[in-house]
Amino acid sequence: MNKSNIISEIEGRVSRTKNSDYTGCTIGITDRPKTRKDKHANDGKDVQHWKDWSTISEKDALEIEEYFLAKGMKGDKGSGEYTGYVYIF
Repeated sequence: MNKSNIISEIEGRVSRTKNSDYTGCTIGITDRPKTRKDKHANDGKDVQHWKDWSTISEKDALEIEEYFLAKGMKGDKGSGEYTGYVYIF
C-alpha cells in the first residue's frame, strides 16, 4: 500500500478513537508484524486494536512512523533487516 493511503487509514483510525488523540496510540515498524504483536502482548500491552500495513519501501515505513511520532504517537521501533511494515495499536 502506498504511503499516503496508509497515512489516511491511520488518521481515520485515530479520529474514531474515544478522544481522537494521537498520544494514546503506539506506532512502530517491523519486518515481522505477528512476532512483534506477540511480543507486545507478552509485555502486557493491549494489542486489541492492532493494525499493520505492508509498505512499498523501508523509506516509506520510516517516513510514516516519523510523521505520526511528530503528531504525538508513542514510538516503538521494531527490529529486523527490512522494516517493511508499519503498525499501530
